[in-house]
Amino acid sequence: MAARRTVVENCAIATVDAAGTEYASGYVVVADNRIESVGAGPAPAGLAGVTRRIDAAGHLATPGLVNTHHHFYQWLTRGLAQDANLFDWLVALYPTWARIDEPMCHAAAQGSLAVLARGGVTTAMDHHYVYPRGAGDLSGAIIRAAGETGLRFTFARGSMDLGESSGGLPPDFAVETLDGALAGTEAVIDAYHDASYDAMVQVAAAPCSPFSISTELLREGAELGRRKGVRLHTHGSETVEEEKFCHERFGMGPTAYFESTGWLGDDVWMAHCVHMTDADIAAFARTRTGVAHCPSSNARLAAGIARVPDMLAAGIPVGLGVDGSASNESGELHTELRNALLINRLGAHREKALTARQALRLATYGGAEVLGRADAIGSLEPGKLADLVLWKLDGLAHASIADPVAALVLGAPAPVTLSLVDGKPVVEGGRLVTVDEEAVAGTTGKEARRLARLARGV
Repeated sequence: MAARRTVVENCAIATVDAAGTEYASGYVVVADNRIESVGAGPAPAGLAGVTRRIDAAGHLATPGLVNTHHHFYQWLTRGLAQDANLFDWLVALYPTWARIDEPMCHAAAQGSLAVLARGGVTTAMDHHYVYPRGAGDLSGAIIRAAGETGLRFTFARGSMDLGESSGGLPPDFAVETLDGALAGTEAVIDAYHDASYDAMVQVAAAPCSPFSISTELLREGAELGRRKGVRLHTHGSETVEEEKFCHERFGMGPTAYFESTGWLGDDVWMAHCVHMTDADIAAFARTRTGVAHCPSSNARLAAGIARVPDMLAAGIPVGLGVDGSASNESGELHTELRNALLINRLGAHREKALTARQALRLATYGGAEVLGRADAIGSLEPGKLADLVLWKLDGLAHASIADPVAALVLGAPAPVTLSLVDGKPVVEGGRLVTVDEEAVAGTTGKEARRLARLARGV
């Protein structure tokens, strides 16, 4: 069957390829679900099978954004514990989270995914680790919502087995047994993981954090993930309280603890990594362990400023993450480009910390590297999957910024005119075309109120 082609032309293009190639005015040709060609000037004449031609004047084309860390279920508890650090925030919210069920998780995932998609994300990720007994098929509900929204998706099947009675932070009724967590993770991998180049759903093994899981779950979770051929994800070095916890409980810092349990490697990525020593950064660089940088959440919870410039200089793969919608209430990734640049300039490297183009790379190719998919997504290059975004930059908010990448990163949040995932439209004219935004808003509000009533015992 002849290829069906979409031609996008007359736009600025930031390919985010290895050379950082950009075009002031150029074209992208999509053939079925692949990028066929990218270049300067008008698209090649005489293309066969063109079913759509888009005049994208006034826009910047970039690879779709890649989110590397999120907790969708938290969409239902936004705006709570507003002035707490991480540990106090978790203690305040765990009793509510322990009452989630399948309809709640589906609604929360729909809301999270809709906001991500509308803001230029084409590959989403969710780290779900709360599995109350009798709550239904939470993993399946979240993965189903990703399919409905049309985003490419990595589901990190999380777990916790260290409740309050064992010295952990979560209440006992919010955690699984060791065997239950491992069996649940393996079942999700077997049911949903697709290792193919074109995969729309992949699964990672993702025990939650050092203060909510046993050493046995951490070690056996890594062994399970590697036996099944999937990536590994967890939280690491997020706060000074976590560092203190690890020293008191394990006699070493978080990075040394992770290495002792098999949790450093090129198949691993960790969220946050705020409190990293030179030795920690060297260990991540040596093992090619990836990092999901979540600047807004780190600021919201007063965790600190991650050493992203030092990580990049050492060769560590770094992507961007929203983190939980209850610690980044916007739920948006495109605002994280700006926040990553600004917050890192408050650190030791000041104005030389990050450039606008480095911020864009973190959100695209860097995220693809972290998720192990840089061969398929993260840049606009022939042969890669057709995940791309058109950002409208000729309106009032951006019209006086000559550099389109600077306009995208430093300017106001840019409207998304078109988002293609696997060559198919997900956003058109700033509106989702795959799900009804108003219906999703209504359902998420209803489920948030139901969860609040359950948490109050009414």
